[in-house]
Amino acid sequence: MEPDRSFSGRRALVTGAGKGIGRAAALALSGAGAQVIALSRTQADLQSLEGTGIETLCVDLGDWDATEAALSKVGAIDLLVNNAAVSVLQPFLEVTKEAFDRSFDVNLRAVFHVSQIIARQMIARGVQGVIVNISSQASQRALQDHAVYCSTKSALDMLTKVMALELGPHKIRVNSVNPTVVMTDMGRINWSEPQKAAAMISRIPLRKFAEVDDVVNSILFLLSDKSAMTTGVSLPVDGGFLVS
Repeated sequence: MEPDRSFSGRRALVTGAGKGIGRAAALALSGAGAQVIALSRTQADLQSLEGTGIETLCVDLGDWDATEAALSKVGAIDLLVNNAAVSVLQPFLEVTKEAFDRSFDVNLRAVFHVSQIIARQMIARGVQGVIVNISSQASQRALQDHAVYCSTKSALDMLTKVMALELGPHKIRVNSVNPTVVMTDMGRINWSEPQKAAAMISRIPLRKFAEVDDVVNSILFLLSDKSAMTTGVSLPVDGGFLVS
């Protein structure tokens, strides 16, 4: 079978690409022919991508000025995956200013800023760019101790819609992917307690958590020409959680 080269000739930027979904998406895009820039705030995580042909960029997206400086040098980008995020879980009555500010800085403001920078140069080049924001089922369902995280992801879904509305006339599509719990290395650790995992799985009609490939396949679909008429949607990858 011929290898998939459906993204040949395109340059992709993936944020939060040092581990988990972001790393897997960067590798999948590279394997499908794209020239990929993997961005992370942790240099040690990026080192695992050495030798893959993927270019790496170390910057903390919570730092507005550093982000502006770093992205001014990345060159032309056709595909953007806004994956970088933080999750600080606290009961509503105990949410700290630090947790609130850090969560919104990374989960929303950074997406806003990175997308502005990349979309402006997409428009200047006249390309039909694509942006995929990684959201969550938590954008649409209240979860215990997730007051800040749920709020950031709900805001991200609406940002996705407004971006799609305003960037559509420039032939730029914008969508989000909204996973349930994903079995990344971190996901396996966070959901290793059987009682906690069983309580969540019982609310998922397919009775299982998502694997990383489930999310990556949806990202690739939304980045590809196969979804050329799809923009402004939030695509659940949740095993039916949001319908239960």
